[in-house]
Amino acid sequence: MAILNRIAEFGADMTAWRRHLHAEPELMFDTIDTAGFVVEQLKAFGVDRIETGVAENGVVAVIEGQGPGPTVGLRADMDALPIQETGGVPYASHRPGVMHACGHDGHTAMLLGAARYLAETRAFQGRATLVFQPAEEGGGGGRVMVEAGVMQRYGIDQIYALHNWPGVAPGQINIVEGAAMASGDQFDIEIRGRGGHAATPHLTVDPVMVAMQIGVALQTIVSRSLDPLARAVLTITRCTAGNTYNVIPETAHLAGTVRTLDPEERTALAERLQTMAETLAAGCGAEARVAYHYGYPPTVNDAAATAFAGTVAEEICGAAGLQRNARPSLAAEDFSYMLEAVPGAYVFIGNGASAGLHTSDYDFNDEIAPTGASFLARLVERAGPLAR
Repeated sequence: MAILNRIAEFGADMTAWRRHLHAEPELMFDTIDTAGFVVEQLKAFGVDRIETGVAENGVVAVIEGQGPGPTVGLRADMDALPIQETGGVPYASHRPGVMHACGHDGHTAMLLGAARYLAETRAFQGRATLVFQPAEEGGGGGRVMVEAGVMQRYGIDQIYALHNWPGVAPGQINIVEGAAMASGDQFDIEIRGRGGHAATPHLTVDPVMVAMQIGVALQTIVSRSLDPLARAVLTITRCTAGNTYNVIPETAHLAGTVRTLDPEERTALAERLQTMAETLAAGCGAEARVAYHYGYPPTVNDAAATAFAGTVAEEICGAAGLQRNARPSLAAEDFSYMLEAVPGAYVFIGNGASAGLHTSDYDFNDEIAPTGASFLARLVERAGPLAR
């Protein structure tokens, strides 16, 4: 493994930064203290330009290389999750009900490490643009940054991001060409029937029974309406109706998520879900009202950027520490909006045998930070190599 020597030297600093951020997590766009800490470090590193308040509390920084060349964007997400931490680490969250359960503290620390190295060495041509983003966890901060014109204003030619991945060997880098993560949509279905006494169901239109039929039928969409080789999931996560034993309610509600790697399948799933729910309800004498909420689009890696990232990853991790053509995930990620704006790649780095993402005992593995920071920094150096 070829971790950059200078980054290895300040590995303990990266651990300290990460654990500070872990203890002070913030939600969504409210990354005020996190952004302040990031800016403090960036100023100490001597970066050339810092813009704050992007997408409310995002930060964009620029490091100039030696002469003209490409502008490479590197992105880290900064926000935490509304989860009560239970892992018992000494640097646990000081904020009740909020924790870094997805490793965004580690992502931020790795990008800070890359920034420090790049600002010190400047061994590249072109420009490194560092994007510290709020509100990945449901707020669409990536979309807001794109809509704020970050890609155009900074002239970003290509952009990259890392996400830690539990269950993968520490520091191993996994790369997927094409769709690396899925779209993340949500739906709500309200079934309206006719309520009444539970002893006289024949005088009612029972929305509970209709909801049960719709729920079962929806599970056939992926298996019977899509190509068997398609990768998609439709999951019902909430079913509510009534509040007592002897009353058939007027309404029942279903809610859930739909995820797919393919934009065309995404549209087909949405249309099929609405048709099936409305038709089944009507056949039972009830009415189904479907609200389909489009979330993050699929995260699609550019082919050339993926190949380039793989070459850099192999330089850092060696052939044994790189898995090309890794399996995509049906989780969703708002880096997708940035990849719709400019070419780039979203890459996974192994977190080892840790607890899973979005669990109360998860913790980022500090040992992988020098590898991730070296990979990010080397992307910039290899994209704009100095003339020899």
